[in-house]
Amino acid sequence: MKIFYNRRLVAPLLVAMCLVFGWVSSANGTTLNEVFKVTEHLNVQAKSSQAKIDALTEETRALLSDYKIVLKEIEGLRVYNRQLERQISNQEKEMKQIGESLDQVTVIERQITPLMLRMVDGLDQFIALDIPFLLNERKERVALLRQTLERADVLPSEKFSAVFRAFQIENDYGRTMLAYTDKIDVAGAERIVDVFKLGRIVLVYQSSDGAQTGAWDSSQNKWVELDDSYKTPVRNAIRMARKQLSVDLLTLPIQAPGAAE
Repeated sequence: MKIFYNRRLVAPLLVAMCLVFGWVSSANGTTLNEVFKVTEHLNVQAKSSQAKIDALTEETRALLSDYKIVLKEIEGLRVYNRQLERQISNQEKEMKQIGESLDQVTVIERQITPLMLRMVDGLDQFIALDIPFLLNERKERVALLRQTLERADVLPSEKFSAVFRAFQIENDYGRTMLAYTDKIDVAGAERIVDVFKLGRIVLVYQSSDGAQTGAWDSSQNKWVELDDSYKTPVRNAIRMARKQLSVDLLTLPIQAPGAAE
C-alpha cells in the first residue's frame, strides 16, 4: 500500500495541531515556515520509505515466482528419476539375460566349430565321389570355406551361413539342367568339349564339331564314348540347356544308382 503526502493538506493540519497544542508561539520563535520545512522533510522520508517498500515487494514477488518454478522443476526431476529407476532396473535385467545368452553362445560356438569342419570335410568327400561336373568351381568353393573357417574376423554365424549356402548349391545341382564348356580327359587325352548335366543322373559330352560324343560311366569312373545314336540327342540336350531349343523328350544314357556306402 502506497502512502502519499500532500503539502497543502498536511501543512494546515500541522499548523492547526501546533496552535491547538501550543506548539507555535511567538515566544519560542517557531514559525509556519519551519513547520512546512518539517513537513517537507517528512514527505521526503515517506517517499524514500515507500520506494524501499515497493522494492522489497517486487523482490518478494520475484523470489516467490522463482520458488514456484523451482518446486515445479523438483517435481519434474522426481518424475524423471522414477522413470530412470525403472529403466535402469529393466536394463539390469536385460544385461543379466544377455550375460546368460553370451555364456550359452560361447558353449554353442565351441560345439558348432567342429561341426562346421566336419560338414566341410563331408562336402569335400561328397564332391570327390560325385559325378565330375564343374569340378574346379566346386573344389574352389570348398577351399574358400576352409579359409573362411580359419579367419578370426568372421563371425561364427557368417561362417555357418557360408557352409549352409555351399550345401544348398550342391543340393540344387541335383535338380537342374546345365550345359557348359570344359576340358576333360578322354582315353588319356585332354579334350575341350561341351558338357551337359541333368541333375545327377545324366552327364554327357560332345566335341564342338559333333564328331565325338560320350558320357561319364560311374561304374568305371571315367569318360566313355557313345555310339552315333546319341549324337543328335546330346547335341539337342546341350542346346536346350542353353535355351537355344525348346525342351523336348530325349534319349540319353542314364546311370543306374549304385549302392550307398
